[in-house]
Amino acid sequence: MGPIDFATLGAGLSIGLAGIGAGIGVGLIGEKAIESMSRQPEMAGQIRTTAILFIAFVEAIALYALVISLLLVLLK
Repeated sequence: MGPIDFATLGAGLSIGLAGIGAGIGVGLIGEKAIESMSRQPEMAGQIRTTAILFIAFVEAIALYALVISLLLVLLK
């Protein structure tokens, strides 16, 4: 295995692990948001807004991993 093979392997692992992590993160945010809304229905709008904001943060981390994996593949 040469350096090019390791770069390709690293790119695949980085985007794969980031996708798994983002999926788990979004699932946990959704779970806790629904649990919070069921406990305090009067705060549902604020909880929903906050949850959407945090989901955007989690997805941004996955996009960073995508950029890194593309750099690894294109700059090998």
